[in-house]
Parts: sequence; C-alpha cells; structure tokens
Amino acid sequence: MGQRSSLVLGLQQTFFLPKPTFTEKELGDQSGTVAILTGGYAGIGLQLAHMLYGANATIYIAGRSQEKAAGAIAALKEAHPNSKGKLHFLHVDLADLSTIKPAVEEFTKKEDRLDVLVNNAGVMWPPEGSKSAQGYDLQIGTNVYGPFLLTHLLRPLLVETAKKDAEGKVRVCWAGSIGVEWAAPPGSVLFETRDGEERVKEGLDKIQMYGMNGIIHTSFNPGNLHSELTRHAGWIERMALKPILYPTKFGAYTELFSGWSPEVTEEKNGCYVLPWGRIGTYNVDMEKAIEKMEDGGGGKAEKLWELCWDITKAFM
Repeated sequence: MGQRSSLVLGLQQTFFLPKPTFTEKELGDQSGTVAILTGGYAGIGLQLAHMLYGANATIYIAGRSQEKAAGAIAALKEAHPNSKGKLHFLHVDLADLSTIKPAVEEFTKKEDRLDVLVNNAGVMWPPEGSKSAQGYDLQIGTNVYGPFLLTHLLRPLLVETAKKDAEGKVRVCWAGSIGVEWAAPPGSVLFETRDGEERVKEGLDKIQMYGMNGIIHTSFNPGNLHSELTRHAGWIERMALKPILYPTKFGAYTELFSGWSPEVTEEKNGCYVLPWGRIGTYNVDMEKAIEKMEDGGGGKAEKLWELCWDITKAFM
C-alpha cells in the first residue's frame, strides 16, 4: 500500500495543479528585509530573486560561480530599474563543506539580520560516481550535508532576527521534490556503516538517491519545472519529463509561498508546501519515517540530523 499510495499522491501533486494564490501582487514591500538564496542565479532561484528584488529586498545570491551571479545581478537590475533593494554575491559551494563557514563569516560581517534562508540549490541525477569535495555522494553532499551546515551556522543570526521581528516572518525553507513522494526508497532515508562510520546509504540508483530527503523547517516541492536541475538527465528521461514540466516561475511561486506567505504561521512550522503554494502532507511512508521512535515512528529525521551533525561538525 505504501508504494501505491506514494505513486497516487505523487501523480495528484503533478497534474491538474491550481493557480498560484500568493504572487508578486500579494508579496508587499520588502524594504529592509534580507534573504539568502542558494542557487539564486538560475532557474527557480533567479525567478524568486526577480520577485524579491522587485519588492525592494536585499538579496544574497549564494553559489559557486561569480560569473553567473554577475550576469544574474545585471539582469535583475535591468529588469527592475526602480528597485530600492540590494544585490550581492556570496561564494559558497554546497558540495564543499570547507567553503561554507567562510561564506557565513563574510555575510555576518555585512548584515545584522537574516529574514529568510532559501535552501534552493541542489543537484539531480549527476553522472555515476560523482562525489562531493569530502568524498560523499554528490547528491547527498549538495542537497543535505551542505544546506545543513549552512543553516546551522546561520541559525544564531536567524534567532536574533526573529527576536526583533513579527512572529513567523523569519524562515528557513528547504527544497524538496515530488521525488520525496515516489522516488524515495522504502522506509525513506536508508543508512549504512562504512569504514566504521554511519552514513546515508550510497550505491542506490540515481532516482532513489535523489528522493532521500528528511530535514525540514518549511519544506517545499517546487513542482516539475524546465530548469537546469535536469541537465544530467539522459535523452529518454528528458523526453519522459517534457510533457509534465512547467516554467520555472511557477516553482518560484511555490518558494515565495513557503518563505513569505502569511498562511505559513508558527502553528504550521514544519509544514510541507505543494505546487504552486498550498500546504499539504507527505505520503504515509514518509510521515511514519519522520515520526519519532518513541511515538511509534521510524525516527529517520532525528537520525539524519544526528548524522549530519557528525559529518559537518569539523567544519563549524
């Protein structure tokens, strides 16, 4: 039943999607607010940057390529000549844990607040054998360990900002995927012991590796989109995906809802946001895996948190 219910739920969340309900029109003026967008110079992240910069926000576009960031910043300024916002590049490579602390130190020297962190960047289906700088599977290193460390190091500033601001406006948003619903292996995240250390299990097929996500504050499935995320997909996969892909702007609306909609209140902390901005639920297997063991669940979220801590603590 778990596999079938996952597939049915995934299909329901892929087709016949309602129109976005929280867009640039509902966003309001963002003067004085500061956001970090990982992967903000392409795809969904760039579309979100357009919405926020157009509303006068200060945006740090975090990523590996200063050249790509410079091109995105020029395009944003050209598209929004009357914006009172600010744009900055923040060099960080989520696949290299050693780059993250220096980036956070650079950011905190310049800013005394952080309103929203959007962990938007990720990789999907890279070439077989791709590894992070620290030798982990590239998808797990980029999509899990890197964002975990970045969020942990920025947490003190997020806490301080929350003390000064209205309740529920300071957020951390985690990019998930429809892959969480239908591609994750049975039981959600799998673990193994290798070289005397426990890690997220590697050596699964590339779709299962991409589908393993577990840590959330506000998690969102941005939707199926025409973006750089599918750049490593083969031609058969591209052809299969093409009929169900939407423009990246729709995915940005999902992120906008997740990070800025007043519908996401303190009571809904940890909610899962569906395309193009709706609060939904995970499938039954995922919900059970996330639940604590003392409550009858699999305890996978807590276990993944502990594993991420062990892996990243040397870089804190």
